Amino acid sequence: MPVRTYKHIFFDLDKTIWDFDANSTETLRELFSEFELTEKGCPSYEVFHDRYNLHNTALWDAYRENRVTKEELSLQRFLLPLAEFGINDEKLAASISDAYVDRLPLKTKLFPGVFELLEYTFSKYKLHIITNGFAEIQYRKLALSGLDRYFDQVITSEESGFKKPDERIFLHALNCAQALPEESMMIGDDIEVDLLPAKALGLAQVYVNFTKKPHQYQLMHEVSALSEIETLL
Repeated sequence: MPVRTYKHIFFDLDKTIWDFDANSTETLRELFSEFELTEKGCPSYEVFHDRYNLHNTALWDAYRENRVTKEELSLQRFLLPLAEFGINDEKLAASISDAYVDRLPLKTKLFPGVFELLEYTFSKYKLHIITNGFAEIQYRKLALSGLDRYFDQVITSEESGFKKPDERIFLHALNCAQALPEESMMIGDDIEVDLLPAKALGLAQVYVNFTKKPHQYQLMHEVSALSEIETLL
């Protein structure tokens, strides 16, 4: 394989550099207490969180496949788990949803090595984001976490009109960045959503596999810590 000369690095945001699970868990725990969900019928935060995650994951899969809208996802991910505990209150679910969207970007936990990697790459390459997250939330996350200054282009599914793994969002990102696939690298935590479409288009791929989950895919690179990426450039 010929040695590549990179000019552009595209990052996924959630679960790749911004610690979505930790930040979301903290936000949900606060809202569980503030909305007094134990008193309303939820057995415990842990049980609520488990059911929320189940519905949220299924709804995001449906959203990527255009089977539900952003608005439906935002409401249903709270309405459905609450209903399991006999809380059939759409107004309450909507209030929790609004509070979650407002509160989540205020959490700023990042994965270890994020700033070190960005400082290392910032002066050498053009850095960009490709994300399926809701645009207004993603921009706030970047700003409040101190990440926005590193990125030249931030490509969201809402603004592009396409959701990963649709290759058209990657083509849109390449066009916005004025980048060629052979001089570009995609870094992400989801093989099917982030990396297989990038591979199909000819971008280099870096699978960020923090937990070293086994898989059967053939990818260009795999790391279990962000600090390892410097050695690939």
